[in-house]
Amino acid sequence: MAGTLVWVVLPVTAAAAAAAAAATRGLSCSESGGRGRAGEEKGAGGSVSASLVATPWRSSEERVYDVVIKQAALVRDQKRSWKSETDMPASVNWGLLNEAYERCGEVCEEYAKTFYLGTLLMTPERRRAVWAIYVWCRRTDELVDGPNASHITPTALDRWEKRLTDLFEGRPFDMYDAALSDTVSKFPVDIQPFKDMIEGMRLDLKKSRYMNFDELYLYCYYVAGTVGLMSVPVMGIAADSKVSTESVYNSALALGIANQLTNILRDVGEDARRGRVYLPQDELAQAGLSNMDIFQGKVTDKWRSFMKGQIKRARMFFDEAEKGVAELNPASRWPVWASLIIYRQILDAIEANDYDNFNKRAYVGKASKFLSLPAAYARSLAAPAKGGGWL
Repeated sequence: MAGTLVWVVLPVTAAAAAAAAAATRGLSCSESGGRGRAGEEKGAGGSVSASLVATPWRSSEERVYDVVIKQAALVRDQKRSWKSETDMPASVNWGLLNEAYERCGEVCEEYAKTFYLGTLLMTPERRRAVWAIYVWCRRTDELVDGPNASHITPTALDRWEKRLTDLFEGRPFDMYDAALSDTVSKFPVDIQPFKDMIEGMRLDLKKSRYMNFDELYLYCYYVAGTVGLMSVPVMGIAADSKVSTESVYNSALALGIANQLTNILRDVGEDARRGRVYLPQDELAQAGLSNMDIFQGKVTDKWRSFMKGQIKRARMFFDEAEKGVAELNPASRWPVWASLIIYRQILDAIEANDYDNFNKRAYVGKASKFLSLPAAYARSLAAPAKGGGWL
């Protein structure tokens, strides 16, 4: 899986962040008894992704929408106000908590520089909360994609989920957990998207093929769409927004799906070298292609035609995502617009490489990223449209 972040998706890296190293401490084979068969273990308490239990007559999009409705209701109906420092228990060590947030900011700055710059325009409370969510997502992704990935088992992910439950209940394990624990105590952030992201990590341990887009959509929700659902309560919705809360969440979900589809298209060759194919098997067959064609890595007319269709779908999700960015709190829009504009350019880069995503990595250069920032900032200043979307 190619990693995730707040409304953005991280590129896969071989290097381990300090946070990632901390994440895997106590979760490796020395604790779990070696690498077991994927899929043998149940989630913590046997309740992993209970909201997404499959029913034969419902598509993945319909099942995910149930989660969207629940998350939107938390913001719309719960109306939980932020707690100030004076509302918190006297036992809280503010020096250590502030240091925890600063560490999260340092990790965000190192691995998502453009996004980090955008967060500096946010209010201090929102900015620090976004950093905390980012770091948890990165640590979770590093469990299966980082340097210790070969030692991670389903049991290890169960322990990671138990730590998640503990931090949501005010019992953080370490400094990074403490920052997120404080965040979820202040904002109406629900645990379900976090659990669902861990479910995506479980899929990476046991699944390397997706038979159709319905299956792939659910995977993309798990590993990336969840990030948008985590982030909206922190980023906030504009006071003058005229659209429903559900539509804002749908746009956040769409951006996560778009980013993950872009990751998949960018990383076809890299994933193939790991024995993974994240492309819908039925659509490959309809295009006259097979997994062997991917492993051989030859760009043919069939491959170009297939890729054009996949890129078109990813752009459709980006289009859907754009409708909701202008509905966010004005101070939160810039980092989201920047990530959307820049990540969308990866699809352009794939086309510029003549669809050779077997041997050439599509990327957006530093100059292009820098030039995208003013455009993103300009869009962030636009008011929500009457019917939603950007004016």
